[in-house]
Amino acid sequence: MAQIEQSDKGGKKKKGAQKKMSIHVDFTPMVDMNMLLITFFMLCTTMIKSQTLNISLPSNEKVEQEQQNKAKESQALTLILDTERDADGNVKTDPETGKPAHVIYYYFGKPDIADENKDGLLDNSILKAEKFVGNVNGQEQGIRKILHDKNKTVLEKIAVLKKDWKDKKINDDEYQARAKEIRNDSLIQDRPVVIIKAGPNASWESLIGALDEMQINQISRYQIDNINGVDSAMIFDYIAKNPKK
Repeated sequence: MAQIEQSDKGGKKKKGAQKKMSIHVDFTPMVDMNMLLITFFMLCTTMIKSQTLNISLPSNEKVEQEQQNKAKESQALTLILDTERDADGNVKTDPETGKPAHVIYYYFGKPDIADENKDGLLDNSILKAEKFVGNVNGQEQGIRKILHDKNKTVLEKIAVLKKDWKDKKINDDEYQARAKEIRNDSLIQDRPVVIIKAGPNASWESLIGALDEMQINQISRYQIDNINGVDSAMIFDYIAKNPKK
């Protein structure tokens, strides 16, 4: 509330001089009103929903876990994530891409390792290595091309569906529902089952990159597993046979 106070200081005043008035504004009601407004907006405003990546976590049920681990050898694809580090443990930079030096070892089907040869190395040739490259000139490269070719049938069907969505023949909800049906269609025989394994040197960035590739390539069946002794032996054998220049 504003109050007007008359200033009447001691001393003689000149004849005809105007009286000086001082205005005092009380801001207490304004503070109360601001608090009410803040409370109103907090209760009525819709907060921004965080964009999160949905990850299919393993179940505690033994039966579900056994069904999840069952896959045809022709559909299985294993990715083993690794990150090159220096002596201090810092992530190296790939000189070709200028990005962190992540390596993705992969193999199809089951690991098939024979006995050691005369050089003390495992007789294995199924393990290969790629990088996170993405698209170059509109074409898939690196591990993205491997995953794209493995899930080619699903991607082709979704590409046709996406064209109908762009032409506004179907709405967003219908597109999402039908795309989900295609990703989970059991009649598509060549749908891959991807097992992602993180090595001891792998960074969180490489794991997030692998999960992003699952979303980009419309792969619905994948799981995160632990690296084992056979995987480590295969990587050691690959590095020994393919030394860096």
